[in-house]
Amino acid sequence: MSVNLNALKQYQSVDLRATVETASPHKLISMLLDGVLGSLAKAKGAIERESIEERTQHLNKASEIVVGLKGSLDLEQGGEVAANLNGLYDYMLRSIMTANSQNDAEKVQEIMDLMLEIKQGWAEMPNDIQMGE
Repeated sequence: MSVNLNALKQYQSVDLRATVETASPHKLISMLLDGVLGSLAKAKGAIERESIEERTQHLNKASEIVVGLKGSLDLEQGGEVAANLNGLYDYMLRSIMTANSQNDAEKVQEIMDLMLEIKQGWAEMPNDIQMGE
């Protein structure tokens, strides 16, 4: 039996769009965190396979997502936490550029480790804060 890959991709796109449209702001940030981690993991694999084009593609995608996360910060109301995240995201963006220019899998892993800490903290946020109460 042959699977129609175009139909599968369309279904996945519709499913993702529906998820995004109905997701809470907390869930959207979680999705972005998952997206950047996925892109970084793919970039690390591309470095190990010595695929320059693929590495660059995935690191560019990771950068775009980090810029989106940075843009979602409310620096006025977020206080010290938002300011710290802003600085950390700046560091990650610089590190992604370094990893790309130096073909450095260890630097990619460092960024992934930092992002995993953010993801864990985000996931452990109390439900009333997640819901914006």
